[in-house]
Amino acid sequence: MVAYQPPGWPREVRPPGAPDWERTAGAWLLDVCPPDYRGYPLLRRHLLVLARFAVLHAEACQLGVERGLSGLRVELAEVVDGVVLERAVETLHHEQARLIGQRRAVGLVEDGLRGRRFVPRI
Repeated sequence: MVAYQPPGWPREVRPPGAPDWERTAGAWLLDVCPPDYRGYPLLRRHLLVLARFAVLHAEACQLGVERGLSGLRVELAEVVDGVVLERAVETLHHEQARLIGQRRAVGLVEDGLRGRRFVPRI
């Protein structure tokens, strides 16, 4: 059976069951987490713990962007011109979309580390 990658699976990570997939998962998870996470031996040895931390980090980033979007116009209206302000809002919307995809991806990798095997839907 060929290993399957569900929609949203990170392209840098081999699918569960493929040779060396956990090594690629660990490397990618460390890349999407804050750099300081590399200094924690626990996270390097226990990929499922690292995956859970990555999910929490992604969710925290999403909350930060939501908070930013809710107050950005008020906080910057007096200090930047309208064009810059709209570009800032647009940038946060792009970041929000990226983070939604990243949250899905880290969740899928976590599911794979928990033993879930993905199958194509017909």
